[in-house]
Amino acid sequence: MDSDIKQDFETAMLKHLLFKSKLRSFLYGSALAEGPARDPDQCSLGIWITERRRSEWGHVPEWAALDRAHRQVHAQANQLMDMYLQGFTEQAREGLTELLPLTDRITQLLQTIQDKLRTPR
Repeated sequence: MDSDIKQDFETAMLKHLLFKSKLRSFLYGSALAEGPARDPDQCSLGIWITERRRSEWGHVPEWAALDRAHRQVHAQANQLMDMYLQGFTEQAREGLTELLPLTDRITQLLQTIQDKLRTPR
């Protein structure tokens, strides 16, 4: 069970890192499927969060904070993408720095939830 939890959360972490990488790439000129980038309910981490909150793991209170932080990341990502598309390229790229504390918060919350699930109640 512990290894299943660990592997599942490592997958979630990779989804989060992939999102950050795709956003950065978009702001530097690469194409991006905007639906999953803009909508927290379409992105792979958002789907993962929703599924896990509805599972037997849903009792951990930090899920709500993780969902909020995830939605805030998408809201800020939307602003950066809009800025980039409107020609404010440098400002959009600079905005990535402001996004870092929130993306770090997601990483912390994932670790906290994983730790709580791996600790017997």
